[in-house]
Amino acid sequence: MLQSLTIENYALIDKLHIEFSDGLSIITGETGAGKSILLGALSLILGQRADTLALQDASRSCIVEGVFAIDGYGLEALFSEKDIDYAATVSIRRMIMPGGKSRAFVNDIPVTLNVLKELGDRLIDVHSQHQNLLLGSSAFQMDVLDAQAGHVATLQQYRRAYTAYKAACATLQALQDKADRSKADRDYLQFQYGELQAAQLKSGEQQELEEELQQLSHAEEIKTALWHSAALLQDDDRAAIIALRDVAQLLQKIEPVWPAAAALAERVGSCRLELSDIAAEIGDAGERIESDPSRQQWVDERLNTLYSLQHKHHVGDVEALIALKENIGERLQAIDNFDRHLEEWQSRCVTCLKQVEEGAARLTDGRQQTAPATMHYVTDMLRTLGMPHALFTIAITRAEHYGATGRDAVHFLFSANKEIPPQEISRVASGGEISRLMLCLKSLLVKGAGLPTIIFDEIDTGVSGEMADKMGSIIYDLSKTMQVINITHLPQIAGKGDKHYVVYKDVTADDHPVTRVKLLTRDERVMEIAKMLSGQNITPAAIANAKELLMSYDE
Repeated sequence: MLQSLTIENYALIDKLHIEFSDGLSIITGETGAGKSILLGALSLILGQRADTLALQDASRSCIVEGVFAIDGYGLEALFSEKDIDYAATVSIRRMIMPGGKSRAFVNDIPVTLNVLKELGDRLIDVHSQHQNLLLGSSAFQMDVLDAQAGHVATLQQYRRAYTAYKAACATLQALQDKADRSKADRDYLQFQYGELQAAQLKSGEQQELEEELQQLSHAEEIKTALWHSAALLQDDDRAAIIALRDVAQLLQKIEPVWPAAAALAERVGSCRLELSDIAAEIGDAGERIESDPSRQQWVDERLNTLYSLQHKHHVGDVEALIALKENIGERLQAIDNFDRHLEEWQSRCVTCLKQVEEGAARLTDGRQQTAPATMHYVTDMLRTLGMPHALFTIAITRAEHYGATGRDAVHFLFSANKEIPPQEISRVASGGEISRLMLCLKSLLVKGAGLPTIIFDEIDTGVSGEMADKMGSIIYDLSKTMQVINITHLPQIAGKGDKHYVVYKDVTADDHPVTRVKLLTRDERVMEIAKMLSGQNITPAAIANAKELLMSYDE
């Protein structure tokens, strides 16, 4: 349960500390005094988003801290899962810095807002005024019925199956779309691949062909140059090889009289041998060089084919064309494999759908078994609340498609008069009837959920007189098994509280409005309830009535 709430620098609150106890705590105060501010601050430690506009002093941090007694509520596993040390008393603190950054702590351990919200959902149920509007929501109605069915594990298992099914269907659809697009491109890709395949591309071929074309294009020029070169080396009277032979002979003649001539003669001989080899090689090359117009034409056409393919595919060489051909081949193979992949995902979707169908059927069974007892409970409570002819029924129909909660559509139907058949609540229920209906459902929910605390924020809207007294009795009965904090404008309900707090506006010494909260003594409670009965001009009759309300409760 909530033991204390401390608020600093939030809205109209400078600093506030409230101690709570078990049982029923009543909070009253004039409209605009700041009751909603208390709930707003409390929502921060329950994981709601923060807004720096809520800071009273924009230069200081806002701090909200709640202390909870949690022993016996089965929260050990949650604390272990979130790696937080468990203790029978837990402190939850939220800080909002002036720059907008937010920090949250559980027992001084930093946590995320998601952890804070998950923990808050297990500690307190806050019923604010706008939640009465949820009564007509199909999602809320489904949650109520599921809570009574108690099939949390079944619902979680179904949602996992449903999520897997939706993901499989999305993958299948994406694969099908891709297959359709790819198959539309298949003919073009096949044409490209065939064209590149027919070209019989070879790495390095282009450079070899370009060199060969240069040779074929200048065959006569090359042959003439080689012939003249060979002649200059060995065939003419002035051939270099002949000249070197004569030089060697002359040096050999003077060797007896000049010994150094031997070495020079040897070197000249070596040069002569090297030139002879060169001359032979030039001669052979000259013999091989032939003008071949047909070969030249073929090489030219082959190169044109390669150049054309490179230009068409915006690449710079044959190696890039080969890589492109391989890539297109892989894409064609992938297209050919699409059918197999589609069959695999179709099979997976069928398997997932079967799991969804089985899970949804279990949920439907649970809801159908729970609905009669829920209808009976709510109808009996409504009659207790002064609606003797009230009829509350639950219609469970089959939805068109599977959804996150199965394939059921749940509708709460209500009638306050026996002459009128039950209809959708939003069509036939008045404000007061909606308040009583919501109280019945909330009492049903919190009993099943095992929450430590519930906060009612004017759940009694639209109710007065005897009905207010009966609603107060139900709220009081709830407080015997859990902590109930009730914000109300009705004296009949205020008189039933174990503790009574009043929220009021005050003015500081520097003339700033602030919200304050005071725990009332019994005499102060009498005057506060009397004021709720008669307004600012408290009459003796109102005081007597207030005492009777409190005495009736004491009894």
